[in-house]
Amino acid sequence: MQLSTELEKRGFIHQFSGESLATILDAEKRVVYHGIDPSADSAHAGNFVIWMLLKHLGNAGHKIIFLVGGGTGMIGDPKTDMERPTVDPVLVAKNVEKIKTQAKRLLEGIEVEFVNNADWLAKLNLIEFLRDTGKNFTINELIKKEAIASRLNSENGISYTEFAYPLLQAYDYLVLHRNYGCDLQVGGSDQWGNMIAGTDLIRRKEGKVTHVATVPLIIDKTTGKKFGKSEGNAVWLDAEKTSPYQFYQFWLNTADENVFDYLKLYTLLSLESISELSTRFEQNPGAREAQAALAYEVTKIVHGAALAEAVKNVSTVLFGSAEVTAFSPLEKELILNNAPVLAVGEGVTLVDVLVESELASSKREARTFVEAGAITINGKKVEDLEYALSQKDCASGLLLLKRGKKQLRVITIE
Repeated sequence: MQLSTELEKRGFIHQFSGESLATILDAEKRVVYHGIDPSADSAHAGNFVIWMLLKHLGNAGHKIIFLVGGGTGMIGDPKTDMERPTVDPVLVAKNVEKIKTQAKRLLEGIEVEFVNNADWLAKLNLIEFLRDTGKNFTINELIKKEAIASRLNSENGISYTEFAYPLLQAYDYLVLHRNYGCDLQVGGSDQWGNMIAGTDLIRRKEGKVTHVATVPLIIDKTTGKKFGKSEGNAVWLDAEKTSPYQFYQFWLNTADENVFDYLKLYTLLSLESISELSTRFEQNPGAREAQAALAYEVTKIVHGAALAEAVKNVSTVLFGSAEVTAFSPLEKELILNNAPVLAVGEGVTLVDVLVESELASSKREARTFVEAGAITINGKKVEDLEYALSQKDCASGLLLLKRGKKQLRVITIE
């Protein structure tokens, strides 16, 4: 299957310049550029979909240039509703390094050149830039861009600083074309206007044809919201902002309406494997096999295979019914960090622990749960009203106390 066909089947392509995607991607190897402004100290799932496109392009032999906008990050891409706050250059520099570190890890194995546009934008001579670059843009063109048009019609308007942002992004493409032979830029569909401005500038200055391709905004079909920090639902790639366990659970809880779209975009599973998952899903949707595959594969890409395996095992233990005998040190750490924990003394009765842990509201209710067979310790049903907890009940120092399938407490015995 040609790369262009696979990327379209996976849902990566929203718009592209030129006559056909096949001409852009299949006819010759390209030098592909993608840029991200460091407006936060971590990328999120909305950014990550474009990074997955870069992985596919890199695996197909295209060279990748990954630009972190240390220069444009101090200006701010215009939003449709408000001016971005001015960011401290020191903070921008820190964010640049964090984003770069994330991207290096996630794009490992393909040919990537990392650049920072502060290296050339910070050295620009204003008069020369306005004369040599600004002359190639008209106000008429700029005010047609969605964000700028929206801001011009608002009470607050738009600053000249943000109004000039499209010129800087276009200039980035020109610099990368001159220095690296870059001839394809990829980005989100909301960047189409800025990206096309770059191809126009290169054509006018260099007489060369270059291309752009955009990825559609990823929308949760059940809520109508896009992935991203502006919607307040960002899922961060940084483990300190979204823990690997929370990250895994996010994908595991994907709605049926979204799961196969996400499998195509956010994993490297083949289309054939995804089709097989779809067939099994239709036969038994309640098993949620597709969601489990999605959660594991995305967590593996972002946090590594060892952590993905540990998180998968912990999730199975916490929400499954299998008996538990031991945990690895990593699994134990994940459980203690992500589940409610209660420390009790040796020999305390099960009934008392159920009340203290708030799995029962009273001793009477606790006895009822025990007698009904609703209580398990590390996957084993306990129906003895006089049962006392001890170290022998623990698996690697932990005791998983459950009421039914969903009510859980992790007990440590002191």
